[in-house]
Amino acid sequence: QKGKQPGLSDSTIRGIHTMLHNALDRAVKERLIVRNPADDCVPPKIPKHEMKILPLEQIKSYLTAAEQRGVLPMFYLELATGLRKGEIAALLWSDYDAQTQTIHVTKQYLFYNGQGTVSPPKSSTSVRYVSIPEEPAKLLEQEHEKHPKNPYMFPSPVTGEMYHPDAIVKIHRKICKDIGLENVRFHDLRHSFATTALQCGVDVKTVSTMLGHSSAGFTLNV
Repeated sequence: QKGKQPGLSDSTIRGIHTMLHNALDRAVKERLIVRNPADDCVPPKIPKHEMKILPLEQIKSYLTAAEQRGVLPMFYLELATGLRKGEIAALLWSDYDAQTQTIHVTKQYLFYNGQGTVSPPKSSTSVRYVSIPEEPAKLLEQEHEKHPKNPYMFPSPVTGEMYHPDAIVKIHRKICKDIGLENVRFHDLRHSFATTALQCGVDVKTVSTMLGHSSAGFTLNV
């Protein structure tokens, strides 16, 4: 893994095993094979990593650094909604309802083997409406005024098209470096939103729905 260990990650191996196990289970039911050989495999356990969030005392400096880099609307929206990187990259202006201040999440932008594709979100529950607060809503309106004819909510300044999701991650790393913050991933901003919302009294069902999780129990487990 990235020079430390050869081969595939534990999560990738488990994913492959699950797919093969399900296929071979079907083969047993259709009497194509006698038993499922994948039953004999012991897939590796995925170690649980401690969840990290953006410290509350550094949120202001984080947003200030984002503003200095010209990307405040995108990263303010991220902290206010917890969208996945592919979801925020795929947002169109038509997904935003200014009257209700809601964003309709219906797609994600993914890259695989060098090819970018727009596909449905991670799961059926990930198709959702997300309400946003007043401040990020104002920032979105200001952002739209900069490129009113562009269909993308956050067009890349290089291509004018959708941001590459990894480019968003790189900007996040630069912002963290600007304020001396280490070991906080872009995905941790999603955790930061959820944790802050729960601390502020938002009920877990609402937070779970906004995140696009399958259940409130899954949200609490994470």
